[in-house]
Amino acid sequence: MTIVLNTISLFGGLAMFLYGMRLMGANLKEGSSGTLKLVMEKVTNNHIKAFFLGLVITAIIQSSTATIVITSGLVAAGIISLDQSLGIIIGANVGTTITGQIIRLLDVNAEAGSILQFFQPSTLAPLALTLGMILIMGFKFKKSDSVGSIAVGFGILFSGLLNMTSAVSSFASSGIIDKMFANLGDNPFLGYLTGAGIAFVLQSSSATVGILQAFSMAGDIPFKTLYVMIVGVYLGDCVTTGIVCSIGAKPDAKRVGIVNILYNICKTILVVVVVAIVHKTGLLDTLWNRPMRSGGIANMNTIFNLGCAALLIPIVGLYKKLSYVIIRKEPEKTDPYASQISALNPVFFSTPALALRSCYDILTIMFNLAYDGINRAFGLITSYDEKIYQEIQENEEHVDHLTDCVDNYLVQLSPHTNEEHFIRILTQYHKLISEFEHLGDDAVNIADAAKKKHDEKVDFTETALKELALTRLLLNNILEYAKTAFEKRDVDSAYHIEPLEEVMNDMIHTLHDNHLARLREGSCSVRAGILLMEILTNLERIADTCSNIGVATIVRVHPEKTDIAHTYISSMHQGNDSAFNREYQRAHELYFTQLPQPETPKKKNKK
Repeated sequence: MTIVLNTISLFGGLAMFLYGMRLMGANLKEGSSGTLKLVMEKVTNNHIKAFFLGLVITAIIQSSTATIVITSGLVAAGIISLDQSLGIIIGANVGTTITGQIIRLLDVNAEAGSILQFFQPSTLAPLALTLGMILIMGFKFKKSDSVGSIAVGFGILFSGLLNMTSAVSSFASSGIIDKMFANLGDNPFLGYLTGAGIAFVLQSSSATVGILQAFSMAGDIPFKTLYVMIVGVYLGDCVTTGIVCSIGAKPDAKRVGIVNILYNICKTILVVVVVAIVHKTGLLDTLWNRPMRSGGIANMNTIFNLGCAALLIPIVGLYKKLSYVIIRKEPEKTDPYASQISALNPVFFSTPALALRSCYDILTIMFNLAYDGINRAFGLITSYDEKIYQEIQENEEHVDHLTDCVDNYLVQLSPHTNEEHFIRILTQYHKLISEFEHLGDDAVNIADAAKKKHDEKVDFTETALKELALTRLLLNNILEYAKTAFEKRDVDSAYHIEPLEEVMNDMIHTLHDNHLARLREGSCSVRAGILLMEILTNLERIADTCSNIGVATIVRVHPEKTDIAHTYISSMHQGNDSAFNREYQRAHELYFTQLPQPETPKKKNKK
């Protein structure tokens, strides 16, 4: 009965340890993903610098798997090349040893009253848990919940370790642990497979090494057993990473996982060969059967990884070449935006900044396609070209396809986004997807009107064409402000849109009245008037859409205006804002003074 209860306690401690590690790592990733994105984008082709980058990132987020999977996503997105990723991969394998060095605090022995008592897990665990709960429940500053969760995760991790250590200690007197690990030591291949299997199931080399450190506190586990198990851990962890990198990925992204597997296979072979040679010389005789403790295991893991990195990084290019042999090049896709779409990768869900950056890139493409389509459609009114008309239609198909892709991705990303800053961005992008799609639709509508004008041989009067040219200048001004507002989160540009949008409304009403006057005078045909009204309606819709883009930008930068944004805009239109009034008057005077004078009606000849 005692064995059963201790086994339950052991697995409970293991569950706490794994959850604490995941909680701490998840919040570290989410809290640092913005910086992570900026740093990884600037990585150079220097493998040594990339190595240190991978080491530092992994030490921060506590997961080599996460670092390599994120790297795979960045390669798929075209942000970094496969060659740039090689050093990061090796650095990530070294960075993961930091967790073991933290866990070695289990070895800390301190006398009563010593300062070292604060570094014992039995003290650190409750301190971290208390600090975490104070931050989560007592403070509401930016990232307080995230920092608090990191502290709680740290506390749970050490509580789990203490629980595991206590549980396995009860087995020490029975000799179960010593017999189990002795058998593994007598059969190195079995020990290797055990280490690989545990790492594969747990999907974490850090967790597996941490478990070995906990077991070492309760039993005499010799070096000869531990080293083969740790070497096996390297293979089990990298296979899991390789599988994750390969799911629905582009060839280069898959190659990142393959390079990691090749490197770890070489690492295991190198460690086994070097240890065997050194053992044959007799240099390891005093260490071979010596029981290892937590600190010794951490040091062994770090030395293995650092030594292999130093010896293998000069031949890192070989792994790249082998990856091209294993993963063949796929035929080029005809979709011009295939690389941007592939950047909408689920591997970025754990790092929202990277996921949202991929969305931003596609939204920028959508806006520019629609903007270009609007200008080209305007050109068709005076100089029709069937080829340009077809290109506008094709661009609209691209906009529709990109809309579907980014919309689906944002829906999938939403449950993984908890930080308020990222939620605001995601909300803005949700709103802008449909707005950018509407701009593309309006471009097609203007092009369709131009095609009808050409096919039916309908002519606009010279005055109508001059009015449209002036309106085009005003519209381009509005679109430029909308573009800057979105791309640079420029609130000033967003505020500039509203006065111009109001001038556009006045302009459309004036052009409508001018057209009716021409109809009465007989200088304009009814069919020409219908087509002109179609164009003007779309111009007004484009200006309204730009207004919505501006409002979305304002709300993102100033979330406190979420509920009053449209009321605030309406207030400006009613003349309650002096800055709005000044710009409106200036723009109104600028454009309306350029309106062409009405045409003089032609006199009918008397018969």
